[in-house]
Amino acid sequence: MKYLIGFVFLLCSLSLTVRAESEFITLGTGDITGVYYPAGGAICRLVNKDRAEHDIRCAVESTPGSGYNLQALKENDLDLAIVQVDWLFFSNARKGFFTDQEGQESLRLLMNLHSESFTIVARKDSGILTFNDLKGKKVNVGIPGSGHRKTFELIMEKKGWRMSDFALASELSASDMASALCQGKVDAFVYFVGHPNTSVREATSFCDSRLIAMPKLLLERLHREFPFYYEGYIPGGMYRGNAEDIASLSVDASLVATENLSENAAYIIVRQLAENQQHLRNLHPALSRLRLDTERFLSRQKFLPLHEGARRYYLEVKN
Repeated sequence: MKYLIGFVFLLCSLSLTVRAESEFITLGTGDITGVYYPAGGAICRLVNKDRAEHDIRCAVESTPGSGYNLQALKENDLDLAIVQVDWLFFSNARKGFFTDQEGQESLRLLMNLHSESFTIVARKDSGILTFNDLKGKKVNVGIPGSGHRKTFELIMEKKGWRMSDFALASELSASDMASALCQGKVDAFVYFVGHPNTSVREATSFCDSRLIAMPKLLLERLHREFPFYYEGYIPGGMYRGNAEDIASLSVDASLVATENLSENAAYIIVRQLAENQQHLRNLHPALSRLRLDTERFLSRQKFLPLHEGARRYYLEVKN
């Protein structure tokens, strides 16, 4: 009997050991109408697909966006997050958005995912034809903590604008922007997002609205000062009533963690995504142009350290 009890105790101990080695990872994304949330869901599905082999489980969480995600990473409320590259740079360098705040030196980069465009949508009867026409209008600038809110504040600074220059500077969430526009509560909204996007599609489908191009000189100035910003465009024909390409400020969205994420977990996550790129591209239209070019990625990402697990994978592929 004592041998049986000992055997059962050994089995229980082994079971506890296996459970102790399991990793449960929470991935912070963004509003459910944006690209971060479905992209995060796609990432977790790929990681969980081979959970029996690596014993890592990934769960996606909707959040207010990049700013929230960075703070949650800092407080260990998230293990992994999708964040705009400009937020990563400013947080790490204590510049821009974070001049008066403590930097986050523990941030670590895993990989870039997709590009995002600073998008301006205006009602056609608002009188807004150019970027400068936003002054004096009712504009939804986004909720505090969202990536597009902070980026717009940076753009406003370069233009010498203040919130008081607008007839109204509302702080609606991304899920409420389209209905507010079509109901006439706002004349325009700004949104830093990958395309196609649900909110932009709703706004252009349910009422007559147009996408507003950003001035070329402003785009060039922002790129000179912050090289991770670059001139991009929103493809013409993607949204009703907008047949032409629209010049826009673009930036990459990245998958990040802190150094607290285990090297093994970071390695497994990057490997799963890199080796299933076509599957990932098929999971959401915004990820359709995802291409993991290891040489280019390693040469460009100099402002934020790579996670050691990610570095291990990239060096294996490179060699």
